[in-house]
Amino acid sequence: MARRKRQLVLSGKPLNGGTVQPLGSLASVFEQLRGFNTGLDGSPDRGTGVRLLHGPGFVVEIPTSLDPVSQAMVTINDEDIALPVLFRFCKSLNWRLTDLETNRSFG
Repeated sequence: MARRKRQLVLSGKPLNGGTVQPLGSLASVFEQLRGFNTGLDGSPDRGTGVRLLHGPGFVVEIPTSLDPVSQAMVTINDEDIALPVLFRFCKSLNWRLTDLETNRSFG
């Protein structure tokens, strides 16, 4: 039986006053994730308003209509491979992940 996919929201950490800091500019988010073996697959931008970045065991959907990027959607295909990478980049980049099913946040 195939494992079901899990979806998480990637965002910045809250600042004082409740506002959430952005992840960064579109270019900087792409560059930062590149350091964690996560990047574009080489397909052209089809003008859909979303770019897909592929990482080990997960895919990150980043909206291209907003700059700076405030949040992104992460779909996990293989938890055993994906979670250590996701935890590492959240810790390094001061980002957080929120599980949409449980509403639990980490990072």
